[in-house]
Amino acid sequence: MIALPPGTPPWLRRAVESGGADTSDTLTMARALRRAMTVGKEPRQAAVLVLFSGAPEDDPAAPGGVPHDADVLLTQRASTMRQHSGQVAFPGGAVDPGDDGPIDTALREACEETGLIPEHVEPLAVLPKLFVPPSGFDVTPVLAYWRTPGEVRVVDQGETERVVRVPLSEMLDPANRFLVRGRFGYQSPAFAVDGMLVWGLTGGILAGIFKAAGWELDWDRDDVRDLEEALAAVGMTL
Repeated sequence: MIALPPGTPPWLRRAVESGGADTSDTLTMARALRRAMTVGKEPRQAAVLVLFSGAPEDDPAAPGGVPHDADVLLTQRASTMRQHSGQVAFPGGAVDPGDDGPIDTALREACEETGLIPEHVEPLAVLPKLFVPPSGFDVTPVLAYWRTPGEVRVVDQGETERVVRVPLSEMLDPANRFLVRGRFGYQSPAFAVDGMLVWGLTGGILAGIFKAAGWELDWDRDDVRDLEEALAAVGMTL
């Protein structure tokens, strides 16, 4: 357990205290698939940075106290990538031999992908690992706070097409939330924001944090859309 830095915003403290608990279909299925794996080799290890910024004070008018200027850092992978091409994700990647744990991995990868300064980021919690079947990775989310956000950009166009700070007000807006169903019947929480579809593991992690921290607004869980059609609606493909 990480000792929370002095002045950790109350709205983020609640997310940490929840331990990233969630009931999203995405994360539940990821854990079930991980348990069901019978292959002999161990999954590869990776970490992602779930980085929030926003005023340190609660907004008393908002669920969970989320301030109006809060946002989360996301990237869109290059369409030329072999795995997860074009998908929206948190900054992050595979563990390097010299990394000192998942926090070090997440910060290093985020720096390489977005140009952020690791020393300006305050790690708050290391969430449970989640297995990603297509790539064979065990992914550790690292929840963190950006008290004074700096400039971010695409560092390597061969890996990343976009780097964007998405306002939480847009992600929490019920009009931008629904479920997507893949070709095998698999359902995932999804968000249509800033010309992107956030779904899969990234969507599941965010949905879980929003619910556990008390930030969530009521949204239509009966709104289930075809994944490929939802991607096409924002100019993306599988």
